[in-house]
Amino acid sequence: MPKKDSTQSGYYKEPAPHVSNDSPFASMMERFETAAKILELDPGVFKYLSSPEKVVTVSIPVTMDDGRIEVFEGIRVVHNSILGPSKGGIRYAPDVTLDEVKALAAWMTWKCAVVNVPFGGAKGGVRVNPKELSQGELERLTRRYTANMFDVFGPDKDIPAPDMNTNEQIMAWIMDTYSMKQHRTETAVVTGKPIILGGSKGRREATGRGVVTCTLAALGKLKISPSNTSVVVQGFGNVGSVSAQLMYEQGAKILAISDLSGGYYNENGINIDQALKYVQENGNSLEGFPNAEPITNEELLKLKCDVLIPAAKEDQINKNNASDVNARIIAEGANGPVTANADPILEDKEIMVIPDILANAGGVTVSYFEWVQDRHGYFWTEERVNRRLNRMMRESFDNLFKVSGKYNITLRQAAYVYGIDRVATTLKLRGIYA
Repeated sequence: MPKKDSTQSGYYKEPAPHVSNDSPFASMMERFETAAKILELDPGVFKYLSSPEKVVTVSIPVTMDDGRIEVFEGIRVVHNSILGPSKGGIRYAPDVTLDEVKALAAWMTWKCAVVNVPFGGAKGGVRVNPKELSQGELERLTRRYTANMFDVFGPDKDIPAPDMNTNEQIMAWIMDTYSMKQHRTETAVVTGKPIILGGSKGRREATGRGVVTCTLAALGKLKISPSNTSVVVQGFGNVGSVSAQLMYEQGAKILAISDLSGGYYNENGINIDQALKYVQENGNSLEGFPNAEPITNEELLKLKCDVLIPAAKEDQINKNNASDVNARIIAEGANGPVTANADPILEDKEIMVIPDILANAGGVTVSYFEWVQDRHGYFWTEERVNRRLNRMMRESFDNLFKVSGKYNITLRQAAYVYGIDRVATTLKLRGIYA
């Protein structure tokens, strides 16, 4: 068995599979290795948890509206299922890569462990620009992808959910296609469905609500009142807009918001109700938003504020701009918005970072609630969903805060230590099937 070797940068003489130093998977592995050292993790367990259990790549032929055939690439990565069925979203994007999906699947493993949800981690993707497809083409693509994943998906095996450029309708098609194959309705095979098909109340707002619950917990630790808090939100999609709205309702001053059209800044605060109405009436875009000064997304990240919520894409804060960040708290609404090489810079600046595997775990938590409700055939009120979500998120924050104090480490390191320890302990108890 390979032994620890303190004379080299790697944790083991036999390192995990090589990946590009600036890739999402590399960032995940760097943080994983740091936690492994703190835990003194068994080298064999390290190797086991470094690699995904299953990587499935499929070709998806689709008959387009004009009769020609296009072939798209679909991916599903199951990182780990030690804690239970694997869980993770499916994204449709032209720049989806296997490296990205592997990183996101691993993050889902640690995320579920951090919030004590009995799921493992998975992620899926299709390399396609869904905006270029008609509704019929999108449906045929989704159903064929699902058909190709019949042996992977299942309510007790692997449970998809919405992600970038996927929604309730796409989840409904996945559920229906899988159900047709099984000759019975299987609502629990997917979460994020329309409520009429077994979806959960509160699911759409869950990720943003979880971000805000963690942010309020962090503000409490720093003894900052929400009504005296200034907030900057990067990204105004589902997570960013809900986070901004809920912080606004808490009395916080929202200094800036942004989307693909750029950033919008007002030193006196932005009326989020007006912003939401503007987006709804302006083709889901903030472009031209009045009563705010246009700024770039890069400038937005440098604004002085109490709370910065990056809720856009990966790698937005990195070694090149981390020193310019001027927030007291960063609550990661997106997956991987801060690269690993930015972590020590932010730590030196004494910025409290609420890591993505905690901050945005509200989505998977309410997905778990949806799965439970589908299995029982009994559905909860939105008030009950939100109450249970807030409790679980705050308990998870408090758990990580205690781990952070115990080891004198950051909240991100504490999240990896807590999550990895839980998965590793379960693995040791279950053993390796031979």
